Amino acid sequence: MATVRNILIDQNADFSEQFIAKEDTGTVINLTGKTVSAKLRKSFGSSTSTTFACTTVSAADGTYTIALTDVQTAYGTLERGRYVYDVITTLDAAPNTIQRIQQGVATVNPSVTRSDS
Repeated sequence: MATVRNILIDQNADFSEQFIAKEDTGTVINLTGKTVSAKLRKSFGSSTSTTFACTTVSAADGTYTIALTDVQTAYGTLERGRYVYDVITTLDAAPNTIQRIQQGVATVNPSVTRSDS
């Protein structure tokens, strides 16, 4: 089962947060040989999504980051409100096992200071 962690994303700003992948028991998940990926959607059934850039910081320690650029969080691109997201790992070798390691609600905070075009 995935760890549940809610996140806050500021509109019109870069977003980056580091996490540690853990099992339900609290045991760190070794990310060696795994690819980390994550998406953000307005709802579970939404057909459109925003893809986070994911970077493994230390595979053995299970640390990774998810990030969005200011262009991805721009007013008009990512509207304020509540979204859902999750993070999965995919084993890079057969049998390509997929594991959801994190999920939660992402709240996008609106921006006042922005380019008005």
